[in-house]
Amino acid sequence: MKKTAIMQPYFFPYLGYFSLIKHTDLFVLFDTVQYIHHGWIERNRILKPQDGWLYIRVPRVKHHRETLIKDVRLDNRQDWRRSFFSQLEVYRKVAPHYHDVREMIATALDHPFDDIVSLNKTTLEATCAYLGFPRQMPVLSRMDLSLQRPQAPDEWALNICKALEGVEEYWNPPGGQSFFDRGKYQAAGLTLRFQEPRLVPYDQKRPTFEAGLSIIDVMMFNSPADTSRMLDAYELS
Repeated sequence: MKKTAIMQPYFFPYLGYFSLIKHTDLFVLFDTVQYIHHGWIERNRILKPQDGWLYIRVPRVKHHRETLIKDVRLDNRQDWRRSFFSQLEVYRKVAPHYHDVREMIATALDHPFDDIVSLNKTTLEATCAYLGFPRQMPVLSRMDLSLQRPQAPDEWALNICKALEGVEEYWNPPGGQSFFDRGKYQAAGLTLRFQEPRLVPYDQKRPTFEAGLSIIDVMMFNSPADTSRMLDAYELS
């Protein structure tokens, strides 16, 4: 458990998220903070039938503003799976790996999910298995950890790493560098790392490349082996 990352559970996130999973020893799904509407927990982006991109999403039950991620429930009164797979039809005639990817997703979604965390945990783990590096991702709210109360935003990860024991490095996406205090981590015997993925364009069978889309888009046009190799392109600071 030397290298650890802690991230909110996203819905079929982009390539960089999976690069962080692949290159750490433990990836914890962080679900004990407030749910933010219009983030990446309930939606992501794929190609539109013509130019540009559109959102894929799962519906949720309306909740209070202070609701934690772990308490967000899916609105299963809607046939959201049917709508979701209908949107994936844009890839049927152009993407060489459409059938394999669709089958993987269909298998992952073939469960009666009630909450968004369970859904995203299952799809994240299924995607990793498809790409050749199976992972089990513990959910923070379901772990029996005794955590100190954080006094600053950068102490959530710090206190979780300390409670886990055996963690030597904490890896984070590059966007959070501004509010992390390396000194706090060094004092706790932890090395703080920031992983910057290098997003290499690939052939989307259209004139203009749409960068940063869901991992679904990457897998549609690239084999599992090629997609996994893309995850190895990053810089560490």
